[in-house]
Amino acid sequence: MYLIRGIGNLSAFKRKFSNQAMSGTIGNFDGLHAGHQAILNQVKDKAQESGSSSLVFFTEPHASEYFALEQDSTEPPPRICPWREKVKLLTNFGIDFAFFLQFNRSLKTMTPELFLEQVLSQVNLKHLIIGDDFRFGAKRAGDFELLKEWGAANDTEVIAHSTVSFQDERISSTRIRAALLESDFILAEQLLGRPYTFSGKVVFGQQIGRSIGIPTANLWIPKQRLPIAGVYAVTCSIEGKTHKGIANMGIRPTVGGTKPVLEVHIFDFNEMVYGKRLTVEFKNKLRDEKKFDNIALLKEQILTDISKAKKILE
Repeated sequence: MYLIRGIGNLSAFKRKFSNQAMSGTIGNFDGLHAGHQAILNQVKDKAQESGSSSLVFFTEPHASEYFALEQDSTEPPPRICPWREKVKLLTNFGIDFAFFLQFNRSLKTMTPELFLEQVLSQVNLKHLIIGDDFRFGAKRAGDFELLKEWGAANDTEVIAHSTVSFQDERISSTRIRAALLESDFILAEQLLGRPYTFSGKVVFGQQIGRSIGIPTANLWIPKQRLPIAGVYAVTCSIEGKTHKGIANMGIRPTVGGTKPVLEVHIFDFNEMVYGKRLTVEFKNKLRDEKKFDNIALLKEQILTDISKAKKILE
């Protein structure tokens, strides 16, 4: 997949792919859930029918994250997957081109008309498929009707994709975040179309787990909040092999932690994995994170967690 990094790289893209026709879509695509996949399948179908390439526009950060940080009084919504994972999912889905738009003050204040002129009109779009609730431009003033008018004048077929539902309720990133926050991993998997996982590089930690005989792999996590918190029974994969374990997502208050860390203890495993990527699949929540009076009590609780997780994962 060819990644276009921002409006500033449009000219280079146009020079390299000057005659390339596109069938595309626009959205955040957080989680690339079953509803998103339905849209992407239609994009790919249109591309195949017309001999064009598939294209996805997405913003980073998400608009809701940008506005929450701008207001400095609202906590940003948790992110289902970081942008690196989103790019990987789009690549695996067979998308040809992805256009990464930085959501900043310039994009926030851009009128719908200017967005059409400076972004969409710069790409040879033959088809544009959007969700039925899609809005764009400053104050979300742009809508489907404006896109239809623009499309008619620019030889672009604009298509509204109907809502995709599960159990009579719309599939959305918001609904998936709620399921994950409630540790309903079965529902999250049904909405995502795959199990919920988090993948990250193993980094050096404080080695406290190793000092008490329960070594952990600490995963680098993005600055965006994840929709999980507490202690979980998990499976994890590294270098193509799957293992069972427990994971803690939290600040580790017993050892004076202040920043969120995802640490994983892999059962019957003692290999050096620093710098490698570990993918964690969350199976069942065991408990919330809590502060213990000392390390000995923490170790006792972790051993109890391990025993519970092994029974769950049998």
